[in-house]
Amino acid sequence: MGLPGLAGVDHVGFTVPDLEQARAFLVDVLGCEYVYSLGPFIHDDDWMREHLNVHPRAVMRQLHFFRCGNQAIFEVFQYEAPERGTGQPANSDVGGHHVALYVQDLDRAVAYLHKQGVRVLGRPTASTGPSEGQRWVYFLAPWGMQFELVSYPGGKAFDRASS
Repeated sequence: MGLPGLAGVDHVGFTVPDLEQARAFLVDVLGCEYVYSLGPFIHDDDWMREHLNVHPRAVMRQLHFFRCGNQAIFEVFQYEAPERGTGQPANSDVGGHHVALYVQDLDRAVAYLHKQGVRVLGRPTASTGPSEGQRWVYFLAPWGMQFELVSYPGGKAFDRASS
């Protein structure tokens, strides 16, 4: 059972305060590929609330699509809207989130982020239990969004146990 035809994750969308800042970070620091832009999207009816669950007078100034590696696509928005929140939710908040990026060599990736001036949260942590074999660390985008680096080149315990 479940969602008929589910084949995987297509993209992850998130809103940023400044698309050019986000583009520079995603392309120049993370190495994503800019793909294309759309917008602006402005409606004078209830379309924005009905379809996107935002204020009806919200304006989506533009959105950019980025490809990271050969899988993840990021759909990145910049809005202007009445009643728009500007704070980043913590992981413990309802709606809290992060985007995890897989890397082959975690220590090398962390050293690179430090050289780029990116705020890395603590030191890499080794997982235990079913995720044993994985190491991970969080870092922040310039606008405060949480990202994570993960690496498990030898697989995770639950993968080894099932094979």
